[in-house]
Amino acid sequence: MGKIRDPNTLSNYDAWRTKHTTANFKIDFTDKCLRGSVILELESQTDKTSKEIILDSSHLSVDSIKLNSAPSQWDIKARTEFNGSPVHIAIPDGAAKGEVVKLEIALATTGECTALQWLTPAQTSNGKAPFMFSQCQAIHARSLFPCQDTPDVKSTYDFNITSPHVVVASGVPVLGEAESVGAEKLYKFQQKVPIPSYLFALASGDIVTAPIGKRSVVATGPNELKESQWELQEDMDKFMDHAEKIVFPYKWGEYNVLVLPPSFPYGGMENPIFTFATPTIISGDRQNVDVIAHELSHSWSGNLVTSCSWEHFWLNEGWTTYLERRLVSAVHGDSAHFDFSAIIGWKALEESVDGFGKDHEFTKLLIGHKGIDPDDAFSTVPYEKGFHFIWSLDRLVGRENFDKFIPFYFGKWATKSLDSYEFKDTFLEFFNQPEYASLKEKIASIDWEGRFYSPGLPPKPEFDTSLVDVCYDLAKKWEQKDFTPSPSDIAPWTGNQVLVFLNSLQDRKEPLTVEQSQTLGKVYNLVEGKNVELKTAYYQIAMRAKDSSVYQGVATLLGQVGRMKFVRPLYKSLNTVDHDLAVETFKKNRNFYHPICRQMAEKDLGL
Repeated sequence: MGKIRDPNTLSNYDAWRTKHTTANFKIDFTDKCLRGSVILELESQTDKTSKEIILDSSHLSVDSIKLNSAPSQWDIKARTEFNGSPVHIAIPDGAAKGEVVKLEIALATTGECTALQWLTPAQTSNGKAPFMFSQCQAIHARSLFPCQDTPDVKSTYDFNITSPHVVVASGVPVLGEAESVGAEKLYKFQQKVPIPSYLFALASGDIVTAPIGKRSVVATGPNELKESQWELQEDMDKFMDHAEKIVFPYKWGEYNVLVLPPSFPYGGMENPIFTFATPTIISGDRQNVDVIAHELSHSWSGNLVTSCSWEHFWLNEGWTTYLERRLVSAVHGDSAHFDFSAIIGWKALEESVDGFGKDHEFTKLLIGHKGIDPDDAFSTVPYEKGFHFIWSLDRLVGRENFDKFIPFYFGKWATKSLDSYEFKDTFLEFFNQPEYASLKEKIASIDWEGRFYSPGLPPKPEFDTSLVDVCYDLAKKWEQKDFTPSPSDIAPWTGNQVLVFLNSLQDRKEPLTVEQSQTLGKVYNLVEGKNVELKTAYYQIAMRAKDSSVYQGVATLLGQVGRMKFVRPLYKSLNTVDHDLAVETFKKNRNFYHPICRQMAEKDLGL
């Protein structure tokens, strides 16, 4: 019998483990719910001793539960805050170890479901059809159906989804046309690689597709298809080829990207087969496609090899950020791009640590999650601090040796979940081989406990600053009273170099004057462009300069973008300079935001 390592599940997965899940849902756009049934096949981990199965659920309407096709005795217990309401199902005779029982649960989601966002036709770009998408990370799958909602349990899936509109899911489409069911169609998908519940994903709406690579399509609304295809097709296969060289061949069959409507709260969500991506990556300049390198890297770290709980989330994100930077520098053919991206990440990490406070629990690599909602702990810390730990191991043993460890680690833990200590053991096991005897002292010097549990910033490495020095030099020129800027200052730069330059202006002790702020926006064309990353950075500088001419522009942008990376900092700054406008803007756009984003923005604005 295993042990329960995840404080954010109420399920008894030590006694029963889900092996296969079949989701039979109708997407009801009128009542804004999923209704139907889910069939869970659970394997007993004990010998006849466990007389009940406990599943996670949150705000669900459950009609009936059958055990091996017969009616069962079941009960939904009282809610325990964010961890939801456990469902207890009696298994009167227990089951022999290894025996599989089948639960068929008839249910519907409710208006309080935190995993689904429903968009009216008016909230989509062409205004023709409604749109629905799911976002289950971290613990929101339990608001779709009762399940063992923990990354420590993985299951294969069948999806049978009926909808009046095109459906995509985190499985491979079953070949052939979708079957007609009256005026609707039945879409079928299979996920043969076991995945945790947070990677269960559905979207439905006016969706069309176009190829972007040998194994890849982009899916999005008809109006966005051409520009989305243009943005992604140049790099998709390059990213895939380099990823397979660094780790090992891709295990999932297809790799596709769904570009969602603007209210999607994240940069991307690594749902298998179909990465769900923010439309802010479609910026018309191919400057934000690193998000795809990140989500593709998750196909190995996070999706194939998974942290066993949100406390060890850095294993997913630190590794993925490391692999993303390896991919981007390989595609550019220049190692300076690795450090360049790491410098931008370091800035984001400093901001997170400053925001929490350098001794805060959430600035540790390993966070205790007992009594904590994982959404509250979400930040760049697991990404960047995790990356720095992985990169420090790479530098310690040397790139050539580390590159041999990578496929060993991912091969050993493929389709499983692990904690930080198992990662440590795997690293030590690999480098304990005779051919690495010369590294013995170096390996012994690793301060594992310090890395796992020290709050604040990790040791800062020496970065290759060749790509950022020009950015800092231009920022210095802005300190001179007689400097006259020109569009040619930044003409040859990448979007990320412009971002570093803007970040460094933002960090100045003295804010820019209102006049300087306005010149900056005009000369470098920062407001008219489509690159939301640059626009947000500029608006932050302008608000710090108290340049009231941009406040309305900030409010307008907040009604067009739902990605939390931009929404939360913009609201915090706007709230500082014009509280009434910030609150009014939020109230006006409240229903545009995803439930997770809405909740976070309310906290940020003190509502």
